[in-house]
Amino acid sequence: MKLHKASAAAAAALVLSLTATACGGDSSDDAGGDSGGGKITIGIKFDQPGLGLKKPDGTYAGFDVDVATYVAKELGYDAKDIVWKESPSAERENLISNGDVKFVVASYSINDERKQKVDFAGPYFLAHQDLLVRSDDSAITKAEDLNSKKLCSVTGSTSAQNVKEELAPKADLQEFGGYSECLTGLENKAVDALTTDDSILAGYASQQEHQGKFKLAGLKLSDENYGIGLKKGDTDLQTKINAALKKMESDGSWQKAVTANFGPSGYKNEPAPAITEGS
Repeated sequence: MKLHKASAAAAAALVLSLTATACGGDSSDDAGGDSGGGKITIGIKFDQPGLGLKKPDGTYAGFDVDVATYVAKELGYDAKDIVWKESPSAERENLISNGDVKFVVASYSINDERKQKVDFAGPYFLAHQDLLVRSDDSAITKAEDLNSKKLCSVTGSTSAQNVKEELAPKADLQEFGGYSECLTGLENKAVDALTTDDSILAGYASQQEHQGKFKLAGLKLSDENYGIGLKKGDTDLQTKINAALKKMESDGSWQKAVTANFGPSGYKNEPAPAITEGS
């Protein structure tokens, strides 16, 4: 009998302990809050130099990281309060809808299909599909020059299909698992060009080990308006993020972040786009 009572008491204590832990988790990881205090969880890419990159020392760098950090500060969170969560392209809507992140800043192009599932703030950046070629290549100056050339992109890339189907049907499309493989192929002359958003290409070309080796062709094959993804219907947060983005542009922080992250590639960025979401 005494053993039974002791077990019951222990069980009750465990339940109380777990309840307290859960309550404590709500206050310390404030993924659902937007007014400071505790933590805020933000989704970014971990593998895109210049945009969102987790470095070997465990820190994070890139334009999207700078934008997210600025927005978080305007919402009342210091940089140390941010919990970064990796947000691969295929998982962005799920992470937002499930409440795993407060918002996502991850080269996230605004389009009607995505707006069925999430809302956006912004846009905060206008990118274009472009080509990256070797710095000494003068033969590729327009998309049509890729006919009979080897074009590289990642498996399943809509950018590569766009070029092959619409612009250079005779291009020899080479698809690899990641952009780093395309860059190696481009450097070794196994491929002639790499295609995706110019911001992503500029990020890779700006890496110290790549500086001077590659150049952007400067083509504008599509318009990609990057927005900050958030839970559908959260108009209060959308309004606050939009206000933060406007302030970032007006006080010079936006251009400073662009120059710091893309400047070494010689990338000629578009001006900060007008805020259209939620207006």
